[in-house]
Amino acid sequence: MPQIELTPAERREHRAEAHHLDPVVLIGGDGLTAAVQKEVDAALNAHGLIKVRVFSDDRTGREQIYQQLCDELNAAPIQHIGKLLVLWRPMPEKEKQHDEDRKPGPRDIKVLKFGRAGQKPEVKQLRVLGNQRLTAGGTIKRAKPKQKSVKKGRQD
Repeated sequence: MPQIELTPAERREHRAEAHHLDPVVLIGGDGLTAAVQKEVDAALNAHGLIKVRVFSDDRTGREQIYQQLCDELNAAPIQHIGKLLVLWRPMPEKEKQHDEDRKPGPRDIKVLKFGRAGQKPEVKQLRVLGNQRLTAGGTIKRAKPKQKSVKKGRQD
């Protein structure tokens, strides 16, 4: 696969974003193996922008590793400074899995509690969980199962 081409402005922006990152993948004395390449690919899928540290004193070898990673993983070369390589690839869109059996999650609700006349009402932020309900008085109670009608269940 060909590597991604970026404009100098985009490259500069990614370099700035990568400044605070720590190396995610470390390449040791064995060099670029299939397992290391698989880890770099997984890290690019998870993070998009990564740093790779190469523990080799050979600059031309590091440059070859850099170009090989960019070409084979369809990544954009951002920066090669010393023993650090910075790679970027757009993150794939994750599909949201819709679970049919999932119950409703927690809801944050604002409740106004009125005190005496002439005073400001007190605003409370309450978290109502899926198995709870908010009463008219502003308190939280456990939800009860809905009552079934006796008349609807009857057959005449």
